[in-house]
Amino acid sequence: MYAAINGTGNNKSVYIMESFRKEDGRTSSRVFRKLGKLDALLEEFNGDKEKMMEWAKAEAIKDTEIHSKKSSMVTVSLSQSAYIPLNEERSFNVGYLFLQKLCSELRMDNICRNIKNRHHYEYDLNAVMTDLIYARILSPGSKLSSYSFCSSLLEPPKYELHDVYRALSLLSNESDFIQEEIYHNSNHIHPRNNRILYYDCTNYFFEIEQEDELRRYGKSKEHRPNPIVSMGLFMDGDGIPLAFDIFPGNQNEQTTLKPLETKIIRDFDCSEFIFCSDAGLGSKDNRHFNSFGNRSYVVTHSIKKMKEEDKSIALNPKQYRKVGSKAFIDLSTIDETDETVFNTIYYKEIPIVTGEMDEMLIVTYSPKYKAYQRKIRNSQIERACKTIASPSSQRKGKNQNDPTRFIKQTSLTQDGELADKTLFDLDTERIAEEEKYDGFYAVITNLDDNIEEILKVNRQRWEIEENFRIMKSEFEARPIYVRREDRIRAHFLICYLSLLVYRLIEKELENKYTCEQILDTLRKMQMTLLSKNSGYTPSYKRTALTDMLHKKFGFHTDYEYISKSSMRSIIKKSKEIRK
Repeated sequence: MYAAINGTGNNKSVYIMESFRKEDGRTSSRVFRKLGKLDALLEEFNGDKEKMMEWAKAEAIKDTEIHSKKSSMVTVSLSQSAYIPLNEERSFNVGYLFLQKLCSELRMDNICRNIKNRHHYEYDLNAVMTDLIYARILSPGSKLSSYSFCSSLLEPPKYELHDVYRALSLLSNESDFIQEEIYHNSNHIHPRNNRILYYDCTNYFFEIEQEDELRRYGKSKEHRPNPIVSMGLFMDGDGIPLAFDIFPGNQNEQTTLKPLETKIIRDFDCSEFIFCSDAGLGSKDNRHFNSFGNRSYVVTHSIKKMKEEDKSIALNPKQYRKVGSKAFIDLSTIDETDETVFNTIYYKEIPIVTGEMDEMLIVTYSPKYKAYQRKIRNSQIERACKTIASPSSQRKGKNQNDPTRFIKQTSLTQDGELADKTLFDLDTERIAEEEKYDGFYAVITNLDDNIEEILKVNRQRWEIEENFRIMKSEFEARPIYVRREDRIRAHFLICYLSLLVYRLIEKELENKYTCEQILDTLRKMQMTLLSKNSGYTPSYKRTALTDMLHKKFGFHTDYEYISKSSMRSIIKKSKEIRK
């Protein structure tokens, strides 16, 4: 709308004009509102025509806003006496649209087209794979329940359930190709930090008794007496999964590194990086393997398992330094009640020269870490005391942190012979032995970088543990409802891809929200269909998190009312690639 003066001679008036389109398609204008006679208005503005027109234009802007609001209002007819249609789905999840945006930008459709050139099948592999990812993130369960959940999305499956199981076998065969392509494509969304690569292993148990080639009896991290499979996972320096593989449950974890790392070096164009892992996977052979080709390593090292001579040097309180300082400090002289001292990290460098590999052992001491360890142990000691006071079983647990390790058993003797009675008491010697290591931590490396950078590399290792936690708890990677080896491998591929997509969402949200907040929001983003011939209304809470999602991904599902045509446009946008 705009302001205009119309009329002839002394009979001129000021109007707000509205533009419109005629039936023949041509544009025209008409009077929307009359503001008054020109002479009368000029008199009000003391003859200042310029000020009068500024006021008229401001009125035109107000009318435009009011009119646009009224024109955007909709009326929906609902009956108090009519039943909703039988078996009609009325609640739809729209949180998957943000996942769909990322899957589109990862070019999963192109990957599936390349796979189809090598295989013959009729179903839509991209639809099956992406739907399984959406279901794993939003409603984890069996493949049957995933298929049912996807029926509640705005775009229900156009394939059949049996196509899902056929696709699993295909995904297993193409797992390496998919991981390689996803890695390269993900650089367009978030440039990958492949300067540092973290590696770790975990295992998943199966509630079966009979072994097969993949599911084998081995050392379970959950101490379950069941066959297991092992997963090796590489993560980049930003916490985003890089590659994974599955191994038989009885295979030594240390032997899982080289095959997967060789594949990354060959297929992912990653040849220069710092390898970081825990002591269990940082064997001498694995460290030696990462000493070539401009590769280096930072690996945790157990002080308790050192030779007595090296252990004595490491625990000696003298010749420590503050990070960033060259002056030597005696740890026995520092005041750990001082806040600055409490939050300071001290370190000592111990060269290890064997001729074959020249390494540096870096031992750190943190009063804050010491206080944390003692707090945990005191809690365990309290539980041990309760166990001693209880007449229940005193059986030792298998976990190295089990409180019963602090309980010692003493058999009474009478006249030189063992009596029937057994006493249980706190093992103070065991407690004192463990306390010697409180606050100390060690890494072994072949890097010549400054100490602060080396320690920073190692500190990020917690993120790979969190990746496993998310897969096991939030994405319910187990129980695994498939039996065939190829489908088991495909199941873990879907879990891996789901984790990668989730981590990319975290980066889009600038790491401002926790895993629980993000997943809870996406899972609750439901849209209600008002009637068959009408549109949708959001039935979720609008928050700062949903606002940020909409802003980052370039579409909105948080209008009070969304017509079906508008929803089709939103779905289309969720499949477009951002420039």
